[in-house]
Amino acid sequence: MGTNRTIEALLAALRPDHSPGLIWYGPDAERVELSGRVLDNWVAKTANLLVEELDAGPGTVVQLDMAPHWRGIVWALATWQTGATLGLGTAAADVVVTSDPGRLAGAQPPAQLVAVAPGALQLRWEGELPPGVLDYAAEVRAFADFFADPVVPDPDAPALEHPGGTISFGALLPQEAAAGTSGGQVRRHLLLPARAGWPAVLAESLATWQVAGTVVLVHPQVAVTQRLLESERINAQLQEPS
Repeated sequence: MGTNRTIEALLAALRPDHSPGLIWYGPDAERVELSGRVLDNWVAKTANLLVEELDAGPGTVVQLDMAPHWRGIVWALATWQTGATLGLGTAAADVVVTSDPGRLAGAQPPAQLVAVAPGALQLRWEGELPPGVLDYAAEVRAFADFFADPVVPDPDAPALEHPGGTISFGALLPQEAAAGTSGGQVRRHLLLPARAGWPAVLAESLATWQVAGTVVLVHPQVAVTQRLLESERINAQLQEPS
């Protein structure tokens, strides 16, 4: 895979790839492996939910109110596929994707709340949700796994807003991708600690997929053992923040 300068081009390159694109290690021995094709399917389903249920598109701000998780990465990619802006810790949003809906229900100004179940493969939220909160795990499966109308965003429009600044769609994907490709070279297998935070997790994931690599995202409660490193063939690692 060569350098892909738009999210849609990146996803298009992932679609035919049956190699692992994203692997998640979570608490309670969770391990979820998504090939490029399956990752794209999840992104498409989520983008369709965003457009059809939440009227998302250019100008919409989707706030990600959860710790780094494989489902959060799907939400980020789906947000960008619709041309909407992903917010991390920003003040105002039209849609808030959260793992703690009870804390945010009734917040002002009102936004559409979407609850994301924390379990890696939960099929619905456990327990009762506040009124009006959409259960992502229960609802997303009903949507098509192909997104027919990806938006070509204005390169100057904001793609990511976070306390450290704003990144435009034109600057979202780096000109120079991370070292290592699948074309005659060693495939990049990046170990990515979730505690590195969303800006680093997203930036490193995008750079890795630009060279057809694999992202291995690890929850803070999971010990990174030599066995894990060897079984996932880790050859690149983002250092955890001190």
